[in-house]
Amino acid sequence: MSDDPVRDDPVSDDPVSDAPVPTDPRERLVASWDSNAAAWTDAVRQGRIASRDRATNAAVLAAVTRLRPGRVLDVGCGEGWLAHALEARGVSVVGFDASEALVRAAGSGPGTFVRLDYATFARDDDVIRGPFDVAVCNFSLLEAEIGGLLGALVARLGPAGRLVVQTLHPLTLGAERYADGWHEETFDGFGGAFAAPMPWYARTLASWSRVVGDAGLVFERLEEPRMDGASWPVSLLFTAARGPGAVGAEGPR
Repeated sequence: MSDDPVRDDPVSDDPVSDAPVPTDPRERLVASWDSNAAAWTDAVRQGRIASRDRATNAAVLAAVTRLRPGRVLDVGCGEGWLAHALEARGVSVVGFDASEALVRAAGSGPGTFVRLDYATFARDDDVIRGPFDVAVCNFSLLEAEIGGLLGALVARLGPAGRLVVQTLHPLTLGAERYADGWHEETFDGFGGAFAAPMPWYARTLASWSRVVGDAGLVFERLEEPRMDGASWPVSLLFTAARGPGAVGAEGPR
């Protein structure tokens, strides 16, 4: 899995291929990243995604670095651009992703990278050990069920740890489709030879609030990055901390 899985034009719900694919959206999601790893890595590294270069990259870097972390967990690290950028700023980063091809690409730069799916991470405390100052999910929470993952992330945060999440802004769905549910990304606006469409699960703002709260977290900061001159945000970016009374919550200073 990777980051920024949305185009600058409206999301399409039409598949681009009639080839047989797994019917379960989560299985198709995981398979799509292995199929598209090379095309995705090229698109990112050649700067072909305008929303990243003009808004979302700088926004998530600022959100993480303002917390002055020493150790960061990059969840769904993809081809590794965020981990590499943080390492260049003196931050120690561990990244993991379910796609072996993307983990190999990430390994071309600084940082520690592990091939690992979210389910294994959530159930096995020993696969990646904390504590981390920040866990960051940059356009990488694409599945319908993420409660177990969020709980596992919280357990690996230090007492003052923070969760930083950037995701497609819910308003991008539009009034007619403003609801939780599966959609399909075809990568038409990214250039390159993307071999398979990618299912991804959208959430409303209320849904994000519920899943964050269920993990024992509270919103600390909400941002809506947008490109210069645009009136519409391209993403929702939030920082969350343990709520009062949560296990591991930092006490009064």
